[in-house]
Amino acid sequence: MTNFSYAIIGTGAIGGYYGACLQKSGKEVHFLLRSDYDHVREKGLVIQSLHGDFNLPQVQAYQQAKSMPKCDVVIVALKATQNHELKNILPYVVKDDGVVLLLQNGLGAEAEIAAIVGQTTVMGGLCFICANKIAPGHIHHIDYSGIIIGQYAPNYKACGITVEMQQVVEDLNEAGLEVSVSEDLYATRWEKLVWNIPYNGLSVVLDATTREMMADSQIRSLVESLMQEVVLGAKACQREISDDFVRFMFKRTEQMKPYLTSMKLDYDAHRPLEIEAIFGESLRLANAAGVELPQIKMLYQQLKFIDSRQKT
Repeated sequence: MTNFSYAIIGTGAIGGYYGACLQKSGKEVHFLLRSDYDHVREKGLVIQSLHGDFNLPQVQAYQQAKSMPKCDVVIVALKATQNHELKNILPYVVKDDGVVLLLQNGLGAEAEIAAIVGQTTVMGGLCFICANKIAPGHIHHIDYSGIIIGQYAPNYKACGITVEMQQVVEDLNEAGLEVSVSEDLYATRWEKLVWNIPYNGLSVVLDATTREMMADSQIRSLVESLMQEVVLGAKACQREISDDFVRFMFKRTEQMKPYLTSMKLDYDAHRPLEIEAIFGESLRLANAAGVELPQIKMLYQQLKFIDSRQKT
């Protein structure tokens, strides 16, 4: 275990759960909060988990980034729709020789982070977890808890497994999380889209849980078609996704407990949807490489329409 200090930017279901696990394991953790700030400062965090429930009656909670100490590792668990705020957050909380670990869906955000933090190490993490925030400071961890971490390099060049990655992974594993490493962050981000594009998108359009979608033969077929378009998009961007991986993601969802995706929860709560990070960017990159993804494009257009109606 290292002696790293951690900052959690975005103490929702994902950031709250991972940050709580780190604090429970003995790490120094600082939490940036908004709507839950008063509640969490007074009562701490409550974790309801299939791995065992626990409470943290006291946490180091902050309402403003400039009040936080600079930390060795900053875990960003904000929605991609809030990334424009990071330029006013990260300079206050990350050490010059520190690490920013971005736990988000979609493509391209690490390059934006690198432009903000300069020479600071930037990593991306792909979360495979079912967790919801069900009340202020109360997180329900339903299933899975895995993270795959890769290090960012300019133009998403694959940079292998670095010492910094191994150190962060060691801390997360000590906290009871299932963490592995990726030698190619860009390839791993495309792999995550194999799940995110069909299930996040269709859950909103169809108003359905993963279990409901997998129980219908027509929607199962549509999910498989969307997954294959993600494979085509990745290939256009010089990344290969194996048939075995696609089958694994499909099978894993069949075995998943009934779950409302993060995008469906955002839609139900009238929050902005991560449409551009997940759908728009993948379409733009594939189109720039000369490849059309018609079913993903149609889902993108539907989601843009649905999202626009919520804003009116």
